[in-house]
Amino acid sequence: MSMWSQLLLQESISMSTIFLSAFHDYSLGLIGLIFFFVSGVSMSLFMNNMPSNQPVVSSVEVIWTVLPVVFLIFLVIPSLRILYFMEETKPFINLKIIGNQWYWSYEMEELNLMFDSYMMLEINKGEYRLLEVDHRTILPVNKNIRGLITAADVLHCWALPSSGVKADAVPGRLNQVSFSFLRSSLSYGQCSEICGANHSFMPIVIESISPKKYLQW
Repeated sequence: MSMWSQLLLQESISMSTIFLSAFHDYSLGLIGLIFFFVSGVSMSLFMNNMPSNQPVVSSVEVIWTVLPVVFLIFLVIPSLRILYFMEETKPFINLKIIGNQWYWSYEMEELNLMFDSYMMLEINKGEYRLLEVDHRTILPVNKNIRGLITAADVLHCWALPSSGVKADAVPGRLNQVSFSFLRSSLSYGQCSEICGANHSFMPIVIESISPKKYLQW
């Protein structure tokens, strides 16, 4: 979860988030390279006082046409690889997530389990205000989970940043996301779509445990 004065991304607890964080750093470096290149060319033209009536050399036109294409290729290839990696999963569990005003409902057909998750009004020392729930969702570590997300009333958004998951919950539609956890952890998220007066009171808490403990649970 995000901490006070944190500037970087949240700690990654899934392979998808690790790849997305690496792609973020890679893209930022590429954008910085473009910025300094364009700034250098602009400063060079400004300092040399190139007259505006001077014809442009054809090689320059080729360069400023080819370079953007090359930069786009460097962005497209890794992003497509990450996209296909996130989609190609065989789920161990199907987790149905239903957004309501203003709580989340969860269903696991494999366990014949259904429950609602509300924000806790009273919290204990050491717990996080506006982020704790009365029923945490328990999921196993190192297992692929398929989330089937919808809504019962208005538009919601189920977001779990540390796992790289963010999907709209649309009434009458079923969105699908795949995610997993690399280690036992406690992940916090919130509804990321303005859905009414109590939009900020729809926290998400996922507790990931070992498969052995999960089967016992």
